[in-house]
Parts: sequence; C-alpha cells; structure tokens
Amino acid sequence: MGSGSSSYAPKTIYLDVDGKVQKVLFSRHCSPCDIKELLCSSSNIPRSEDMFQNVLSQVAEQFSRAFRINELKTEVTNRLAMLEKRVELEGLKVVEIEKCKNDLKKLRDEMTFRAGGRVNCPCKYNFSDDGKKLTPRRDVPSYPKYTLSQETIEALKKPTFDVWHWEHNEMLSCLEYMYHDLGLVKEFNMNPITLKRWLLGIQENYRSNPFHNFRHCFCVSQIMYGMIHLCNLQEKLTLTDLGILMTAAVCHDLDHPGYNNTYQINARTELAVRYNDISPLENHHCAVAFQILSLPECNIFANVEPEAFKQIRQAIITLILATDMARHGEILDSFKHKVDNFDFTNEEHVTCLKMVLIKCCDISNEVRPTDVAEPWVDCLLEEYFIQSDREKSEGLPVAPFMDRDKVTKPTAQIGFIKFVLIPMFETVMKLFPQIEEIMVQPLRDSRDHYEELKQIDDAMTEVNTPQLIVIAY
Repeated sequence: MGSGSSSYAPKTIYLDVDGKVQKVLFSRHCSPCDIKELLCSSSNIPRSEDMFQNVLSQVAEQFSRAFRINELKTEVTNRLAMLEKRVELEGLKVVEIEKCKNDLKKLRDEMTFRAGGRVNCPCKYNFSDDGKKLTPRRDVPSYPKYTLSQETIEALKKPTFDVWHWEHNEMLSCLEYMYHDLGLVKEFNMNPITLKRWLLGIQENYRSNPFHNFRHCFCVSQIMYGMIHLCNLQEKLTLTDLGILMTAAVCHDLDHPGYNNTYQINARTELAVRYNDISPLENHHCAVAFQILSLPECNIFANVEPEAFKQIRQAIITLILATDMARHGEILDSFKHKVDNFDFTNEEHVTCLKMVLIKCCDISNEVRPTDVAEPWVDCLLEEYFIQSDREKSEGLPVAPFMDRDKVTKPTAQIGFIKFVLIPMFETVMKLFPQIEEIMVQPLRDSRDHYEELKQIDDAMTEVNTPQLIVIAY
C-alpha cells in the first residue's frame, strides 16, 4: 500500500490492488463515509466494514511510519551537528587542557616539596602491587589527525627541525608518520589504531619535568629518524633493527621523575632499592615501556612471533640501558675498537652501533640551531637546580655542575661539548662521513659560541671584582 500526500485539497491516496496501482482523489473535507465509498469503488472492494477498517489501518500505519522516519532524520542531523561542534570546540581546547594539567602537576609537586621530608621519587607504577595496572584504552584514540605538509615531512629528516613550534597532538602525528614512512607498520603488521593508542599511552607516561618530558622524547625520536635517513640505514640495517631504534628512542625516558641516578642512589629511593643501584632510572624506563606494551590495546608487536618478540624486547632493553651516562666511556671505547673494521653482517658490531646511535640522539640538542638548542640548556639547568636544592635540604652530596651557586650556562656546556659530544659524533663520522657538515660542524660552532660567552662572563666578573690597591708611603 502506498502513502498519502500531505498537500492541500484534493487529497490523493495510491493503492496497490493485485499489482495494479489505483489512484484515489478526495477532498480534505470528505467525511469517513465518503472516503469509504471512494475506496471501495476505486478498488472494487465489497463494502465490508471489517475490510474497510483493515485498509484504513494500513493507510494510517504508512502515514505514521513516514512521519517517524522524517522525525528520526531530523533528530540524527541535529545530533551530528552538535557532535561536530563539540569535537571542534574540544579540539581547540586540547592545548589549554594539557597546560592546565601540567600546571596542576607542578602545583602538586610544589606542595609535596613544601611539606618537607625526603622525596622518594615515586614512580607511577608500583610493580610490587600486582593489582595495579595501566588503564586499558579501548576507545579509538582522540588526538586529531594532522596532515603533514611536504615541507614538514622533509624538515622531519633534519636536525634543523624546530621542536618548539609543535604541540603534543602534532608531535604524536609526526611520530605516527615516522612509523608508517619507515615501513614499520607494515613490517610488524601493526594495527594502525593500536599504534595510535600506544603513542597516546607513551605521551601520557612522560611527566611534566622541565627537561625529561614528552618533548624531549620527541626530540630524541626525531633525530633518530633523521639519522636513519641521513646515514642511509635502511640500506644497511634490517627493518627490525630500525623498529628497535625508533621504539627505544620513543620509550627511553618513560616516567622519568626529574631526579637523576645519583640522587636515586644517594637518597636510597624505591627505584634504587628495586634495581640494586644499577641504572635505576633506565631499568624503570624499560619496565614502564613493556608494561604499556603488555596491554593488548597498546601492543604494537601483537602480531610478531613470540620468539621474534623476545629478541626485539631484549634489543630495546639493551638500547635504553645504554643511555645511562655512567656507561658512556665503556660503550664509546667498544665502538672505537670496531669502527675502523666495521662489519654490518656482524651482530655484535650492529648492536654496538645501535647503542651509540641512541646515545647520540639522547644528547643531541647541540647539533640543532642555537635558537632551538639553547632553550634546552635552560630546561636542563632548571631540572638540575631543583634536584640540587633538594639535595642540599636533605644533606646529600651536590654535584658542582648542578649547583645554581657554581654553574653557568657556558661552563655547563663547554666541557660537555668538548669531551663528550664532539668525540662521540666524530667517531660515528668515521662510519658515516656525511654527518660532518650537518651534525659535527654545528657541535664545533656551539663549542665556540659558549667559549665566547665564557670569555665575556669572565671579563664582566673581572670588571666587577673590587681591586685591592696598596699605597706605599
């Protein structure tokens, strides 16, 4: 049975009678009896009251369904419009909300500090409590998808990339792009949604420290991505090796409490006790990394064979543990013995190279342009000063390079660049000469820059120092 028109008189009803469409016209003011007569005469239906009531009921039902469909369409359209508006508004508020959360975290830390007592650098996850787990993330990640311009894609491969111009959501999209671009999503058969969830889980588990925060994580990962391209590592290493390098870089400082290993050990914190004073922070970063990966919703290696995953896990742990600066001399010396006769088919050589690469990336800020690198020095000194102030209040030893009363920006950087950064990057340069212009020369320029600043500081100090004048009679 068809539906009736809702226009003005005359009214029209179309009836399907034995496969034949019948058209019935009647005035909007027709009485029920008139309608009955018209229906019966047009369709040759006997004038039976029951049959007529049945037909009329079906007509009424068709009208009702038509009106309900229109109402549902209107409701759905309105709700979609409201949701789109909400998404737009909330997208604009992401940065503000994030900043607010960081401010609250800083306020809570300050209140803890003022309350007195030794800080225990509590980690977010108490591994002794089997019941405490990371909250699974079963929903589709909510960070906006940014379409990277070709200019951004090319800039991501270079140390000149300005990391200060990007919000967290944009950095997440850049990291996601790197995994796709390097072929890691395809190689490990990653679910793209799982990759998004994993990246969100990573970002949420970096604290809002002045230096060891998610932006630092992104810097290290971006330089690693750049070195992979610059050194043509796609042609020399396996895709599994590239995945290990990138994932170790992303995870290398997870849940860093903002106080270094020296403090952990001297203050006998929970982390130092748990890991027997052996690289407590780096062991903790590894543990948090694999606790995130243990969640099915965040396991980017879920489709990897168990034996292969064991090897990947061990390799990532090896690289993250290599970022402990207490092992710097040991690792660099090992690489120096291999670099002149380096063999890319030798597993031991490749592992040593990967350890040196993540070390280079971890402390690579000075290879960037001065206006990008120098703010990181301020961030690091701020974190150092927070630690040294606490060490003084707790009667613990204070390293001179962390003491706000003794260190300056030039003195903090000159020795580090001259005796740590340049020797390590120049050793890598023997294997990859192409990094000299793009990475090693900026380090030399940075060393000269800070030496000039130190000369200026020394001259100003000399001018401002009262001179003792001896007058002989």
